[in-house]
Amino acid sequence: MKSLLFLIALLCIASVVESHVDTFRGGRGKDAWKQRTIYQVLTDRYAKHDGSKGSCSNLSKYCGGTYKGLIKELDYIQGMGFDAIWVSPILKNLDGGYHGYWATDLYSLNENFGTEQDFKDLIEELHKRDMWIMVDVVANHVGPVGMDFSGINPFNQPEHYHERCIISDDDFANNQERVENCRLADLPDLAQENDFVRTTLLSWIKDLVQKYNIDGLRIDTIPEVPKWFWTQFQEAAGVYAVGEVFDMRLGYVADYQNYVDAVLNYPLRNAINDVWRYNSKNFRDLANSMNANRNAFKDVDALGVFVDNHDNERFLHGNSNHAGLEAATIFGIFAEGIPMVYYGTEQYYGGGPDPANREQLWTNFDTSSNLYQMLKAAIQTRKDHKTWDNKYVERYVDDNFLAFSRGEVLIAVTNQGGSVENHVTYLPFNKGDTICNIFNSSDCLTVEDGVNITLDNYQTKVYVKSSNNAQESIKE
Repeated sequence: MKSLLFLIALLCIASVVESHVDTFRGGRGKDAWKQRTIYQVLTDRYAKHDGSKGSCSNLSKYCGGTYKGLIKELDYIQGMGFDAIWVSPILKNLDGGYHGYWATDLYSLNENFGTEQDFKDLIEELHKRDMWIMVDVVANHVGPVGMDFSGINPFNQPEHYHERCIISDDDFANNQERVENCRLADLPDLAQENDFVRTTLLSWIKDLVQKYNIDGLRIDTIPEVPKWFWTQFQEAAGVYAVGEVFDMRLGYVADYQNYVDAVLNYPLRNAINDVWRYNSKNFRDLANSMNANRNAFKDVDALGVFVDNHDNERFLHGNSNHAGLEAATIFGIFAEGIPMVYYGTEQYYGGGPDPANREQLWTNFDTSSNLYQMLKAAIQTRKDHKTWDNKYVERYVDDNFLAFSRGEVLIAVTNQGGSVENHVTYLPFNKGDTICNIFNSSDCLTVEDGVNITLDNYQTKVYVKSSNNAQESIKE
């Protein structure tokens, strides 16, 4: 009995500590972020401050997107229901660093995106709308300056960096020491074991978050830095941080959640692509992948769930399966984790490897796009039903049909271009309930001994009780 009481006491203390962490972070910890849906933008590619609509002639260079442009077009993002945006790294960059990953000065902002006041105005406007900002940050490397560090502030001495060697593809698979101590794409690799480098990076991230009232961080190149450093970096930041571990090995990726709040769920993205993009796997395989995720990760609900991003060719590159992209994207809205949607996905962009996947958006602010409208309905449903507070429950699965629920929301998807029909009896509803599809309010079913669900051509359906179905019909 004493052992049981002691265990209960420990659990209570752990709960209080976790609650304190979120409170300490001003409510911007991982539990608060689980309620958010994130829209990722490349600052240079989203919107111009003068409203001009010309196409970008060279995606390898600056194209003219700014913070002022973002402010002017926040309605477009908020119209889909997103309540957080992830922006490019904000620091001053070497010429050509439109993406933000070639920093030269920890203490100056990238003037190509606007002034410091413009950045502050963006954050102020977001917070007025109850939207949060996630800033991309880099603590692994600086801009490509070879061995001449004189132009880097404050890391201008050779001892601030590791010896010059280049990470090879084989190193990623077999040599973690070289991954952490050599250069990625010949970008000078910071030596976090150097006391000046370590303490400067920690004080910098703490000051950056507090100065600009930043709500969360996306951390670049996590595996290229020793794990011990990320524990200190996370603590110094004081807000939710999600790290990039660009790798498909589940155990390798999952271990980094012991050092930062979360990571981008690359293993799940790989499984999603196998089902809907390549049709090389089925839903039983996806279910197995998700079970493996739950067993491997410390907190699967804190992970970043995505289909497209700026580092990978888009889902539609090399194919025109719009309905498949819709299914994969809506699945991501309701899967375990924090949804992240890359700008342009809702406009069916299909760019290849970067920079082709970094197209300008200002030519396509089309709010009538079918996926734009589907995201609007899905995100609102996620909020209305607080699906993040409800377990993912598998209701029916076979090779070509998956139904699952989050609370009283039932999601049904298929990976087939034809027609698929299944009788689902294991439901989160009661007999006699009328349930309606949020994408088509005339598609309603009455629960008897189950319901028959028919999906045509990669169709996605999301059912809720009719009293909660206030969404307008969307053309499928």
